[in-house]
Amino acid sequence: MYLMAPDGLPVDPDFVAGSVESGVRRIVLLSSRGIETMGDERLLAAERTVRESGADWTVIRPDWFDQKSDEGIFRAAILAGELALPLGDLRQVFVDVGDIAAVAAAALTEDGHSGQSYEVTGPRALSFGEALSIVGAAAGREVRYRGEPGDYLAARAAQGATDEQARAEAAAFAALRGVGDGAPTEVVRRVAGRGPKSFESYAAEAAASGAWRR
Repeated sequence: MYLMAPDGLPVDPDFVAGSVESGVRRIVLLSSRGIETMGDERLLAAERTVRESGADWTVIRPDWFDQKSDEGIFRAAILAGELALPLGDLRQVFVDVGDIAAVAAAALTEDGHSGQSYEVTGPRALSFGEALSIVGAAAGREVRYRGEPGDYLAARAAQGATDEQARAEAAAFAALRGVGDGAPTEVVRRVAGRGPKSFESYAAEAAASGAWRR
């Protein structure tokens, strides 16, 4: 079973227990890198549920998805020409969802991955400013990056978030920022048998598909 937490909702322990009782022998959970640092109790609980399920388990912890920029939460900001995220120059190792899928498929279909937590990354760390410059060059548009907490709070207020919610989010990002730059791992190469896709290749392909056209 490939398992992921619904957006904003926890993994139901009864669902996992029922699946194992019905014959599921192997579970691969999509989690996330840095959840201890950011205090993401929803995903921490999901990991505990899977580890205690009685089935063989593998946890996949990817860094930031490349596709957040063309299919996910950053697309609207990119089209508007400005993204606010309070991470300053912190460098993260963006990863393509195709590489995540390749690791998940191997863990589901091959032996030797039980009891492993895999941190899945792309080939190199980038700041959000650098990543947005790559997106902008590929898409033929200017995309500004605002990386300080005040920029983020103002953007979230404009989106209708409460001050309490926005400040809690900013605090989680501050904790991540305090850890320092992310570093690439060899998980994709070791588990999937090939190198991970570069962010430049992702951006070129997404732009060619029309991802950042209005």
